Amino acid sequence: MYEQDYIMRIIANLVQFLARIVFGKDTATYELSRDEEHKESDELHKALVVLLSEGEINEAENLLFDKFNPKDNRHMMVAVDFYHRLNNLDDGVLQENDFSREEIEEGLRDIASKAGIVILNRHGVT
Repeated sequence: MYEQDYIMRIIANLVQFLARIVFGKDTATYELSRDEEHKESDELHKALVVLLSEGEINEAENLLFDKFNPKDNRHMMVAVDFYHRLNNLDDGVLQENDFSREEIEEGLRDIASKAGIVILNRHGVT
């Protein structure tokens, strides 16, 4: 239990860190745009939310990595929002869907790396 709480705090700190350095915000909530220019990121966000609501966590993460454009800051916010949502799920929900907190942390670090943001892990290595 303490290990899971520790990992949840690490993930929350990573989410907050990325929101601050990439967007200058304290929160990682993706906001839909009315601008046609951001249609791709809006559609990705909507698809991820639907998959999460259906318990399709692995499929959602696969979609995120398939569609992620590291040059688009809105895609980064979609990703940060996604991992923030995952971190807020109960352990039971994650287990039922064959997903772990460690996978959330790893996915968040991987997506940051794809965007050129290097985050050291708990052991001080990338």
